[in-house]
Amino acid sequence: MTTLPERLGYPPDAKLLILNCDGLGLSHASNVAVFECLRNGLATSATLMVPCPWAREAASAYRGEDIGLDLTLNAEHDLYRWGPITHAPSLLDGDGGFPRTVLDTWDHADLDETLRECRAQIERAIYWGFDISHLSSHMGALYTKAEFFDIYLSLAVEFSLPARLPSADLEQQVGFPFRRLAADEGVVSPDHLIAVPTGDGSRRALSEALLSLKPGVTEGYVCPSADTPELHAINAGYQHHIDDHELLVSDESFRGLLESTGAQLIGYKELRSLMRA
Repeated sequence: MTTLPERLGYPPDAKLLILNCDGLGLSHASNVAVFECLRNGLATSATLMVPCPWAREAASAYRGEDIGLDLTLNAEHDLYRWGPITHAPSLLDGDGGFPRTVLDTWDHADLDETLRECRAQIERAIYWGFDISHLSSHMGALYTKAEFFDIYLSLAVEFSLPARLPSADLEQQVGFPFRRLAADEGVVSPDHLIAVPTGDGSRRALSEALLSLKPGVTEGYVCPSADTPELHAINAGYQHHIDDHELLVSDESFRGLLESTGAQLIGYKELRSLMRA
């Protein structure tokens, strides 16, 4: 079987790595850090959260970078809130924003309203001028429940966009073959996703994964933010986000580790070109 690296024009056993920055639009601190990681650091891609308060500012700073869309159905912070741009009642938690947990979303979200909201987020990003490179799902809300995955997959097909997916070892746990379903529809995804534990920074997970990097296309992600009072007020775990920023911009030991693996950095735009070809 032809490997994904071969389809992208690389040797069949090539190790290709996407380093993605999540959280663009979440805050001004996130915007500053994400664009610095893309322009002066190791990042090759990022994802935008359209409903968040600083998404429009992120659009004003966009210069054609590899930016995808983190379809957003949750607002996880206690006091920092955002909600659906379609004002869909079933996507609100009664406290002025999206639900804080994925389980709450799954319990209450109307599927038609969810589809309209996700499509509206894509269309707004396009209207703002983004050349969207891929789709992902904030907090994984659209990955592992079949009826929500159907929405995710349908939008990837509709807009001809590659999609982030969890690694295949999660399929048995969730009970349906999401990778095969995506492949059957022609949706391109990285072969492997480096999972980062909730509430932890990305340094340990990325560093450990690089030591045993497999052939194929692997995606790793960070959630970088600049060290500002805004960040401290939003997130009690702000140190992890500051460290994620430093990891991709100024950490020479991480850069050396990456070089030692022989991995080649690529972006999602290469996967999008393959999918649209």
